[in-house]
Amino acid sequence: MTFGKKYIAAATLVTLLVVTGALVTWLVSSPAQAQGVAVTMDPSLVRWAFASAAAAAGLATLAAGYAVATVGTAAVGALAEKPELFGRLLVLVGLAEGIAIYGLIVAVLIFNRVS
Repeated sequence: MTFGKKYIAAATLVTLLVVTGALVTWLVSSPAQAQGVAVTMDPSLVRWAFASAAAAAGLATLAAGYAVATVGTAAVGALAEKPELFGRLLVLVGLAEGIAIYGLIVAVLIFNRVS
């Protein structure tokens, strides 16, 4: 197995684990709300939840921007030498962009827990 295939297999495994963990967290997050019981929350807790959701989405977006800039620069350099690598390099840039999507998922899970 070459390095590229190992990298893609590892990235796929990590993606599946994160998505599975997010789904499990979402499904079991608030059984009281699922039963129709009214839950009141402290306003300061709601404020911290909004701040943490904004931080999760914002920091993940900044990290994704840095990752795409780094991977994209290397991809353009590699494409200049071997144009047939376009598909593989596009996958790597897409994996770097996935960081922002994970941050958005975390923010939605935080909002879901508060509401």
